[in-house]
Amino acid sequence: MGHSEVSRHGRAGSDTPAEPVAPVTPAASGAAEPAGPPGRDATPAEGPPARSWVDRLGIPRPLAWGFVGLLIFMIGDGVEAGYLSPYLLARGLTEHQVAVLFTVYGVTAGVAAWLSGALSDLWGPRRVMWLGLAIWVALQVLFLAVAVPTVNYPLLLLGYGLRGFGYPLFAFGFLVWIAAATPRHRLGTAVGWFWFAFTGGLPTLGSLVASGLVPAVGEYRTLWFALALITAGGLVALLGVRERTGYARLAPPGERPLITLLGSVTILWRNPRIGLGAVVRMINTAPQFGYLVFLPVFFTQTIGFTLGEWLRLLTVMFATNIVFNLIFGIVGDRLGWRRTVTWFGGVGSALTTVLLYYVPVAAGPQYWLALLVAALYGATLAGYVPLSALMPSLAPEHKGQAMAALNLGAGASVMAGPAIAGLFLGSLGVEGVMLTFAGLYVVSAVLTLFLRVPAPTGDPAGPAPARVG
Repeated sequence: MGHSEVSRHGRAGSDTPAEPVAPVTPAASGAAEPAGPPGRDATPAEGPPARSWVDRLGIPRPLAWGFVGLLIFMIGDGVEAGYLSPYLLARGLTEHQVAVLFTVYGVTAGVAAWLSGALSDLWGPRRVMWLGLAIWVALQVLFLAVAVPTVNYPLLLLGYGLRGFGYPLFAFGFLVWIAAATPRHRLGTAVGWFWFAFTGGLPTLGSLVASGLVPAVGEYRTLWFALALITAGGLVALLGVRERTGYARLAPPGERPLITLLGSVTILWRNPRIGLGAVVRMINTAPQFGYLVFLPVFFTQTIGFTLGEWLRLLTVMFATNIVFNLIFGIVGDRLGWRRTVTWFGGVGSALTTVLLYYVPVAAGPQYWLALLVAALYGATLAGYVPLSALMPSLAPEHKGQAMAALNLGAGASVMAGPAIAGLFLGSLGVEGVMLTFAGLYVVSAVLTLFLRVPAPTGDPAGPAPARVG
């Protein structure tokens, strides 16, 4: 998620299409204007310059290598997603210890997600991404070289728990870069591509890589391979992207650092819609991270699938998700960002969460049926994608702070999901936890109804032709 998106509609929250305006210039998007053919002077009669295939896909060309690097980075981050919990259980940890470990990871990820926006205001997104990469690499080395071989729980908490600072600073720092450098009329598609790369790696292709490597080299060596992917992806993004917006601080000149940091928190109550949006974003992926605590055991021990079948099921779930990330980006531009999140995201995910539990329980180890309901869940989860375009439009004068709040919600979901699983799994069982998650999705749908954009104001980035209602 990085990423003015105030709609130029006739009224706040309207679904009326925007009026035609002059197109955004290449300078506004951070891209250099293509030169005409050699030896000729460009004239209006020649028409607009040809667009590259990257532009036609909706990827901001100056940021293209960032999307490639992000995908590789998130593949590395997602390698462990489908098997780390049972692997640590096999090493001697209890279910409670694993849940606590994942919860600590979630707490640090939540803090880092907020910091990715706040620190981007202070330092610029590129420097924040470098910090995230360095943290991930250093603490993963501690985790793998010392903590795992000795099964030292305090060191596991230190290495894995604090490593939670790494991926949000890198990934969400890039999302802020996208928000800062992309013209509003292309923002919905750009954030769709961000989530395509993000979920394409975590856990989709990451789980697929694990399903092939774990049987071949074992769980432990697979974790080292993930570290190599993280390093490669980080370097591709940070060395490949030269777009200058991300090199500089985003906060207004002269604004004091403490004011900038505090503003990224106080906006949650200064602008209640931003606070509600952060809650919706937290609910969006909280169940996803909660599932990783108990669904591997549920599908392998209760339903009867093998670990490889579970990992492939997880791959199908999020392979569907990455495709629908793009689809719902387009749907949101046409149907309305808020409406798409409400019905396809909130209501849709509530229904498919119920199916994800009850269909395998009723049908038993019918693998293709389980794959179908997993794919349906992955598709509806993508219904939340337009939230990344909607949130900055709720605070057009404080986009960096709005993105910090959005990222805070994203990071908090990493903590909230495992925490809910740890608190209620023993008393409610898998069924009760799944119904709890379904109820949270319904709550998010209701909250989204209040996310109407403010009245339009002047914005040099140009109007958004997309609908926001």
